Amino acid sequence: MPPPRVNHVDSTTDRFDADRFDADQFEAGRHRLASLAYRLLGSAADAEDAVQDAFLRWQAADRRQIKAPEAWLTKVVTNLCLDRLRSAQSRRERTAGAWLPEPLLDGDPMLGPADTAEQRESVSLAVLTLMERLAPRERAVYVLREAFAHTHAEIAAILDITEPASQQHLHRARRRITAARRGGTTDVASDPTSDPATARAIVEEFLAAATSGRTDRLVALLTDDAIAISDGAGLTKTLLRYDTPERIASIAQAGFTPTTAKRRFAGSPLTVHHALVNGTPALLFTVADQVVGTVTFDITNGRITTVRGIATPTHLTRLTKTWQHHHPKPPPITRW
Repeated sequence: MPPPRVNHVDSTTDRFDADRFDADQFEAGRHRLASLAYRLLGSAADAEDAVQDAFLRWQAADRRQIKAPEAWLTKVVTNLCLDRLRSAQSRRERTAGAWLPEPLLDGDPMLGPADTAEQRESVSLAVLTLMERLAPRERAVYVLREAFAHTHAEIAAILDITEPASQQHLHRARRRITAARRGGTTDVASDPTSDPATARAIVEEFLAAATSGRTDRLVALLTDDAIAISDGAGLTKTLLRYDTPERIASIAQAGFTPTTAKRRFAGSPLTVHHALVNGTPALLFTVADQVVGTVTFDITNGRITTVRGIATPTHLTRLTKTWQHHHPKPPPITRW
């Protein structure tokens, strides 16, 4: 009598189904993990890398031993980001003075939760820039608490510290950010009470004044201690900074005046669009469906406090991808 046939299909199918379930479980939380990584790193590209590294660790782990997948993945992503923040290369890049956070178009899932003022503020370019002044662990505690409402007990477990240490890190982070704001308006976020329509009207007036040469009107739109920051399209080793309303107005007029050299650099005439970037009003400069630059505006009490120009190509990759699926209103300038 021949031995009974052993059917291996069921066990293989079960394993395949389990792997697929685990992959689906990871994908269900991918946007949350990406938004956490983006807040910690200020870079969409680095955030994507951190989440992918977490997925590889998830695949390699004995998932039967993971009782709380969301907590496990949060811990892995957080610590991967901290490793990046502590790396020598990261410190060199960020302290060289040529770094601004990577801008994201509103609606991008990487911006994450935006139900509370704290969540919206934590992903603004202003606060992302301010968080560069924090130690990596302080930054992690601040993000986990302010943006994701984790308890200090949960944060302590994620970072392998005590609850009192978590509380102390949060206290120091808040104190440093508050002190930086009081020290100047360089990185003060837009007034959360400013409604989008009002903010857009101010940006429209700024654009009209800059392109028409109305220096006096530009100056009137800026606070007395306003500042403008540019990454120089990645062509300079340090950020370009301009202060005083008169100097900013002069730079804005020069920057917003179309020239043959600028068109040659861009490859063709540009179109200027209104947009929201990281929750703040912005102008996007596009060639066809490619974003080649963005200018964002922080506005407080009806006046502009900070202007940021970001045109480094690697900083616009994700924004361009999101823009290509966006349906904007007619642009104020169709051939700049």
